[in-house]
Amino acid sequence: MPAPRRISPRDAHDLVAREGYLYLDVRSEPEFADAHPEGAYNVPLAHLAAGGLVDNGDFLRVVEAAFPKAARLVVGCKSGGRSRRAADLLARAGYDVVDQRAGFDGVRDAFGAVVEPGWARAGLPVGRGRPPGRCYADLRGRAPSEP
Repeated sequence: MPAPRRISPRDAHDLVAREGYLYLDVRSEPEFADAHPEGAYNVPLAHLAAGGLVDNGDFLRVVEAAFPKAARLVVGCKSGGRSRRAADLLARAGYDVVDQRAGFDGVRDAFGAVVEPGWARAGLPVGRGRPPGRCYADLRGRAPSEP
């Protein structure tokens, strides 16, 4: 199976706005609440913990409960690393998925300079907070309990 296609933030916006794709933000809950692509859903690939990011063992279970396999998904994160992993996982699970390069913030070089702007830096619509039905707590509530 080939890796999911990687697209620019502007192309991701166009797929969501014009072609019915849903935007899945795989950043942590605090990152999402701070700011996210307008209309995005949040299922973190990893959670923030004292020592850094810790894999979310419920990621695929929550996505499968929240989105039918027929859903077309654009996956994004902060700069592109987590979304690439999530897109690969979702493609293997049977989803029609594309990975948004540069994430919400952008890709930075070794000196911290932005070399490819992400969603926010590209001037695309931004939402804030935990929108009902789109935040992780609500989406997790749709998933059946593990046996």
